[in-house]
Amino acid sequence: MISGLRQIREFVQQQLGYETTGHDYTHIERVVSLTKLILKGEDADESLVVIAAYLHDVSDDKVTTNPEAKRQAIVTQLKNVGYDDPFIKKVFEIIDNMSYSANLKTHHQLSLEGQIVQDADRLDAIGAIGIARTFYFGGHFGEIMYNPRVMPRKDMDKAEYRKQGTIINHFYEKLFKLKDQMNTPTAKQIAEHRQQIMKAFVNEFVDEWNGTK
Repeated sequence: MISGLRQIREFVQQQLGYETTGHDYTHIERVVSLTKLILKGEDADESLVVIAAYLHDVSDDKVTTNPEAKRQAIVTQLKNVGYDDPFIKKVFEIIDNMSYSANLKTHHQLSLEGQIVQDADRLDAIGAIGIARTFYFGGHFGEIMYNPRVMPRKDMDKAEYRKQGTIINHFYEKLFKLKDQMNTPTAKQIAEHRQQIMKAFVNEFVDEWNGTK
């Protein structure tokens, strides 16, 4: 049993239980399940992978206006359940450098454990649930669904990426790119199918929008 896992789960549930951008506790549960699936084919530190998967969104600036306070809360929680400073440093090396926005201009070379968590998180951003989360996230921030006159953005930095766009453009700006950015064989295999689901959806959406179907 991973040290302090029940307390970590309860902490994350308290932090993200009422989150409304698609980065809630159910997202965390799916990411953790995916990390365990990927772990079966990798020789990695299970404790580090699972703990980082649970904590990866708690201090993210998408879900909190005070990331530093949330970081300190994570440190306190990890120390309370017995993790030492070197382990905590490894957790933050993963959660600080795994996001899509953190890698827009600089590619961060993650540990194998970090690659597994990154893959799991990105898998939950694509496929059928990824489609639902994209519309949920866009609606939360008041984005329009689609405007064929607004082209997808390219070569964005984090500030540009955070600006409002259209929900359909988000597929081109990020989601369709994730399949080719997976690190592990298991994630690459899962991503192939989820990519097909998204491509079919966007094609159908545009056809219906244009009245051709």
